[in-house]
This record gives sequence, C-alpha cells and structure tokens, in this order.
Amino acid sequence: MSDTNTTDNTDILIDISTAILRAHDGVLQFRALDDGGKSAKRLPFGPFMPDRHRTMEIGLRQWVREQVGVDLAHVEQLYTFADQGRYKSGEGRHVVSVGYLALAQGRMGPEDDAGGAWANLYGYFPWEDWRDGRPDMLDKIIMPALDKWLAQNDEARARVRLAFGRDGAQWDEEFVLERYELLYEAGLVEEAVRDAPHGRDTRARQKQTPSPPTLGTAMQLDHRRISATALGRLRSKLKYRPVIFDLMPDRFTLRALQQTTELVLGTALHKQNFRRLVEKSGFVEATGETSRARGRPAELFRFRHGNRADRPLAGLRVSGGRKSSGSK
Repeated sequence: MSDTNTTDNTDILIDISTAILRAHDGVLQFRALDDGGKSAKRLPFGPFMPDRHRTMEIGLRQWVREQVGVDLAHVEQLYTFADQGRYKSGEGRHVVSVGYLALAQGRMGPEDDAGGAWANLYGYFPWEDWRDGRPDMLDKIIMPALDKWLAQNDEARARVRLAFGRDGAQWDEEFVLERYELLYEAGLVEEAVRDAPHGRDTRARQKQTPSPPTLGTAMQLDHRRISATALGRLRSKLKYRPVIFDLMPDRFTLRALQQTTELVLGTALHKQNFRRLVEKSGFVEATGETSRARGRPAELFRFRHGNRADRPLAGLRVSGGRKSSGSK
C-alpha cells in the first residue's frame, strides 16, 4: 500500500507574543490590546518573518514597538505552544505560538494614558490571589466542578491533587499554568468552549455543560495560556534571581518592596521575617532619604546593581507553599 498520502503539508505560522507585566498602584497588570472591536483582550504579538527578523527576539521587539510604542529592556522566552486546535490563523494555518515575558516599571510612555492600556492580571486568574486568604471560588465553584469532571476522568486525579494542593499536598504558587490547563481540559474556562470541537480533549469537554462557570476573564487566541506561563515563571524566578527589582522604581521603601513581592506571589508575608531576609540578601542599600508620603516618613532604599551577579537572591524564597485548608 502506498504511503504517498500520509504526508501533511500543512502551512505553519510562527507567532511571537509577549506578556509585559508591571506592579502599579497595588495591582499586578499586563499590557493589554484590543483587536478588531472584540471585547476580549490580547497580548502584543505578530508573526515571525525570517526575511525581516534575524532572531525571534528582534521580531518580538519590533512588534511591541509598533503595537505598544515602547522599546523593551529585558525579555526572556517562556515556552513554545504548538498543540493542534488551540489556535488557528484566519487562513486555517497551524500556529506555533512562542511566548515571552517582559517586566516594566510604572508608566512606559504617553500611550499609557489611553484607557484600558493595562489590565489586572488577577482578573484573569482570580484563584491565584491569596493575599486575603484562600479565594472562595476554589471551594464554591472550582473544586466541585473539577470533582464532577474527575468522576469521568480519574486519570487526571493526581494532577489535580498536585496543582490545587489537595489531599495533604501544598498549594504551590508556581503551578499557574498547570492549574489553567486543568481548568481548560475540564471545560471550565471560556476558551475551552470557544476552541471546541477542534481543541484538546474534545470528548471530555463535550460531557460538560455548554456554558462554563465564570472563572476569570477570557483572552483572545491562546493568550491567557501564555499569561499563565508568564506569571508562573515570574513567581519562580524571583526566588532565585533579583527580578523583583525590575518591577520597582529606583528608590523604594521596604514596605513597597514587600507589597510588590506579595502581589507577584499572590500571598501575604510576615513583615519582620521579610525584612530580615531582604537585609541578609545584601541587594538593597539605604539612600539616606525618606519618603514624602503621608504619615510617618519611611526610609528609602535602592537596589545595589553591582550585586546583580548570578548568585541567588538568598531570602526571597518567601513562600514554601500552603496547604489548601478546606479541600479534600
């Protein structure tokens, strides 16, 4: 029998996208764009064109410059998403999506004055913000829905236990992508229903109700998946590299540094323990200045750039995980 018909010559389009994150006014935000009058937000992205871009990063910087109007400083590649069905171009071409993470400090430029330029990342992942305790939606909505799904998909039980900290396991704040992927597979986020019938695990999702519960805000294309990867990477990296200072202004109080760290990790931290750990790290130094905020003036610090080195930022492994009290 001839195999001449088994070759698939499907065209492939490579998209490069970036999640640009910042901490602003107590909110962890990402740079959001509207597209074609659609209500859902998207990340800055564009196709990789080898005839114009020597590297993917060069292409990424070009698309961000054209769409957002800024030149990025540090960026890093996150992951390559190539699953069938998760995202196809308008021409039906299979899309390989390469995601990047970039960090910003405060306002990036005049274009930020436009309404809706930045969006609250936790509005898209509300179950990830534990600063005020365990989110109610975990026990009221997510876990009952996952239990219903697990009744027909028992092979996923171990993954749910680890990702959501069940049955004695701890909640690991770094497992952002793993949690989102499980919610997608269970048909519990809008993107899963939107992608059907071509998305992954179609048969399992068809057993769910057509309308998923309201679990955060959906994004265009595969961009909530890329954003989940970005948040998980940032949470992981701040524990062994001084990336938290890329989100801080040149001068800051220790209170502001703690609040930004809590914002990224999605958890509350013990004030005195945090300050001792930061002081031991050797990455901050006093400026001799104080803040002009209302109330008691606070001492201002700055990042010791000479210590950026490759050595770990000892002490910012501030969260060793939390048991999901109330879950079974």
